[in-house]
Amino acid sequence: MSLHAYPSWSLDEEASRSLIRHAIEAGINFFDTANMYSNGGSEEIIGRALKEFTNRDSLVIATKLAAATHDGPNAIGLSRKAIMTEIDHSLRRLGTDYVDLYQIHRRDQLTPWEETLEALHDLVKMGKVRYLGASSMKAWEFSKALHLQKANAWARFVSLQDTYNLLGREEEREMLPLCTDEGVQTIVYSPLARGILARPWGETTLRSESEAAAGHKDETNAKSDQEIVNALTAIAKECGVGQASIALAWLRSKPVVAAPIVGALKAKHIDDAIAALSVNLTDDQIARLELPYTPRMDYQGVSDPVMLARAVEAATGFKSSAT
Repeated sequence: MSLHAYPSWSLDEEASRSLIRHAIEAGINFFDTANMYSNGGSEEIIGRALKEFTNRDSLVIATKLAAATHDGPNAIGLSRKAIMTEIDHSLRRLGTDYVDLYQIHRRDQLTPWEETLEALHDLVKMGKVRYLGASSMKAWEFSKALHLQKANAWARFVSLQDTYNLLGREEEREMLPLCTDEGVQTIVYSPLARGILARPWGETTLRSESEAAAGHKDETNAKSDQEIVNALTAIAKECGVGQASIALAWLRSKPVVAAPIVGALKAKHIDDAIAALSVNLTDDQIARLELPYTPRMDYQGVSDPVMLARAVEAATGFKSSAT
């Protein structure tokens, strides 16, 4: 999928507005996007819908930067120039004069941490950003950033956006203990493992088939994954809710997780997420979900595109042009 393309499974503005309204009416007030999503279109749609359906003070709007959204030498990265430019573009698209949570999408290996972190701090002091967050990096990189922020009295990262789900728990080794120790909350993306946890084993969707073709399917842990999904299916039946609700309830049992990011294509997806708030898994149910897990290739947080492509190839057999 091209960085600047709308994914084949994405919704148009009319359908998106309907879901945003459904979410707001259900009490949801946190919306996460990024400058690169649909080449800025996501921010624009969210901004217009939120302005119409609710008031700004009741919302928590989060967006991200780092990836390219246009052509040119300064279109990517976390330099001071890029940060100061991209925040203004995001504010314009969102139709607001401040962002509640501004997150770096990936670490920029070509820009010193000090330059990036001081520029982000300046955005907070300018009033354009309320809080700072990070996403997808190695634990040692995040630890260094937190140290530099503290040493220089710069605004601190209050959150880390990370992949974490029943089929991907490698962050339990270093990153999640670091976040717990530092008082940083995690915002989990891909909480349903690209939808695999939301349906019985073997069922497919348009999105799952398109992503498998794009190299996101990992067969190396299929036996373990199948056992986990089968346990999830059984527990969902026991509790009388959908599988997605159980997978999200498992995340809710982890104190370091502040919230999952749920990508909804239907109103039911939102309803399933809300239903998870009423599910309290027993210790036995949690053990049944966790016991089949086997260690796997950890390419979470690899910032260098060539290294990431090689890690993906090693785990899935999919060869990217980046290698």
